[in-house]
Amino acid sequence: MVATSADIEWMRVSLEEAEAAGAEGEVPVGAVVVRHGLELGRGRNASVRLQDPTGHAEILALRAAAAAVGNYRLVDADLYVTVEPCLMCVGAILHARLRRVVFGCRDPKGGALGSVADFSSHPSLNHRFLVVGGVCESESQALLQRFFRARR
Repeated sequence: MVATSADIEWMRVSLEEAEAAGAEGEVPVGAVVVRHGLELGRGRNASVRLQDPTGHAEILALRAAAAAVGNYRLVDADLYVTVEPCLMCVGAILHARLRRVVFGCRDPKGGALGSVADFSSHPSLNHRFLVVGGVCESESQALLQRFFRARR
């Protein structure tokens, strides 16, 4: 699939969340859930602040979106996230029944949408979703590189 101009706009929202996470000392990852052009929820990494291993941007955005619509099933919704989701986050995406995931840069050590494994269309799972990768990839990658370089 090819990214649209709307995909780029929503990825910029995710990048703002990622920058805020980095400023808070978290790994700079941001996410936003959108349905029919409307924002349902957003999140940024907060595992350190929350002392919660599930405090990933995607999980927090999904929680906010589900609370906003009063249903954990987010059918026809899209998730924009700056980094390829991990296996835990893909599990939540599957349960939420998202339509599509758009991400910035790949995660070669933990990405579950193609880098390490691909669970977006696994034949044994009861839901499948579309994936668009590489949207605002250089910006997403640069945030991560600056963050980790500063800690070494």
